[in-house]
Formats: sequence, structure tokens, C-alpha cells
Amino acid sequence: MSAGEPGSVVRRMLLGSQLRRLRETRGITREAAGYSIRASESKISRMELGRVSFKTRDVEDLLTLYGITDEQERASLLSLAKEANVAGWWHSYSDVLPSWFPTYVGLEGAASLIRAYEVQFVHGLLQTEEYARAVVRRGMKGAGEADVERRVALRLERQKHLVAENAPEFHIVLDEAALRRPYGDREVMRGQLQHLIEVSERPNVRLQVMPFGFGGHSGESGAFTLLSFPESDLSDVVYLEQLTSALYLDKQEDVTQYETALKELQQDSPGPDESRDLLRGLLQLS
Repeated sequence: MSAGEPGSVVRRMLLGSQLRRLRETRGITREAAGYSIRASESKISRMELGRVSFKTRDVEDLLTLYGITDEQERASLLSLAKEANVAGWWHSYSDVLPSWFPTYVGLEGAASLIRAYEVQFVHGLLQTEEYARAVVRRGMKGAGEADVERRVALRLERQKHLVAENAPEFHIVLDEAALRRPYGDREVMRGQLQHLIEVSERPNVRLQVMPFGFGGHSGESGAFTLLSFPESDLSDVVYLEQLTSALYLDKQEDVTQYETALKELQQDSPGPDESRDLLRGLLQLS
């Protein structure tokens, strides 16, 4: 996997999970592990979750603490640490990205299945360039045009993953509110609706619309994204974006609740064909 691919995020998660298993097998606390590398317990927690980069010396010291003396095993894990620190292609956009978002971009690019519910606007992977520009301008009030264009360029770059040879399965439920709330002028919205109709025909995309007429539903807590990975060692991750930060949930009980909510949304929404008809109806009205 080249430096420009999202594998570094997955490698951090894999290395972190392996270090956690080694620590727990030896009965060593996070506090003790942190002490051995001159770091806090919370730093060990972030390392084990793959949320931070790894210093070679820290990994070496932890492996020694955990009793890993086999040279081949040590070399394998240290190589993983080196690869995990490679910057992703999105690194060059860090000047216009909130601090929590690069991790999401890496996870999204590594996922084999992306499931999401959106209520405020069309999901970033499905936005047209003009619609994306309108959304970014609304969200980055006061930003210069160059920064707006860089954020739009990042969004379009992310979308390439959806049409790549190894594209993930993408299951999305869009609330009708996201389709009726205007971003940009009439032509921008018409173009966005037409794009949704076309992209929903892709074999790896399952698009459903939750209509106003249904009333209350299981998406009452707001938008969320579920990411699943081909690596069996990695747990699913729930991504929740907030105004000034984001949450990444990977505890099984949390993931299960969001999976249940999404399944109910899918069951309660019209199927893909009926949802396309709904989109066509909105297009005629626009």
C-alpha cells in the first residue's frame, strides 16, 4: 500500500489492538505501561485505539515490558509501527481540516462497508461539486475562497474511493429534510437530486430516503456513520460528528445500538427503487 493510501490509519489500529492484547495477556495495567515509556495512562489508551502515531522507541520498550523477545515478532510489529506513521494523501489538506477529521478520512478510505444516516444535508460522498461548495461556504463563514476550494477538493478526492476498483459497499439513508433544505440555488439542488438518482444505480450503493410522512423514527439522535473493515482484527467504528469535535465509538454495545437503529431506518424507509421514485418526484417539483 503506497504512502498516499489510507492504510496507515488501519495499521495504527491493528498495531494498537495487538499491543492491547499483549498488555492484557500479561496482566499489565495501562498505568504501568505508560510509566515504562514515560507517558500517561491516557496516552497508552490512545495508542491502543490507534488514535496517535507511534514512536519506535516506545513500541520497543512496550514489547520488552510485555516479554516479546522473539526477534522476528519484534521486527514485524516495529515494521507495522513504521508503516503506521506514513502520512495519508489527506495530510496536505490539514490546514483546512478540523483536527478530528483526518482520522475519519483515513477510516473511510480503509472501510469495506460504510453505513450512514444523514439529516442535515446530503452525505459528503454523494455531493456534487456545486452542492459541496455551497455546504462548505455555509459551514466556513468568513473563510477565503482558496480555503473553500481546498475543502471542496478534499471532498471530491474522497468520492473517488466510491468508484474505485476496490470500492466499499455504501448503504445510506437520507432523511427527506436533507433533500428539501436548499444549499445553493435551484440549479444546484436540481443537479444534486439528479446526481443522487444516477449514483444510486451503482451496484455498491444502496440509497434510501426516509420520507417526512413516516413521522418519528430510530434516527432521532441525529446523523451517524458506521464503518466496517476487511481486517478481522478490527472492530466496527461509529463516527459521530459534533460542532467542535467528533466521537469514535468502538465498544461492541455502542456499535450494536447504532447497527440496530440503522437497520430500523432501512426497514422503515422505502426501498432503493421507491426511493429513486421519490427523488424523481422531488426533481420534478424543484
